[in-house]
Amino acid sequence: MIQWTSRIYVSDNLKDKMDKIVDSINNGRLTYDIYCIAFASHPENLFDIINANELLFPHYKKTDIKIAGLARGREEALRLVQDMIMEVYGHTGGFDVRGYFSSDYENR
Repeated sequence: MIQWTSRIYVSDNLKDKMDKIVDSINNGRLTYDIYCIAFASHPENLFDIINANELLFPHYKKTDIKIAGLARGREEALRLVQDMIMEVYGHTGGFDVRGYFSSDYENR
């Protein structure tokens, strides 16, 4: 099941299209070159970068995924992840991204 953080990070080239992209992902429609930044499926990692079209596979329909960011292209997704991690570290001095995105920091 797909869930979204209350504040979604979006690469600059997607800001005007974010609502349409979120709607497409939620409704299982194909997207072009869109990558989701989600909390990592493995507890020792911080984030997973997933092509949005992969979310159409049956495996993901049975898996809880919480998306915190969207980017066009893998390179842009990598830059966005870097920005997100630096923000978490700058505010907390650590790398607990799950705690940061589900705490009071998220409501700023």
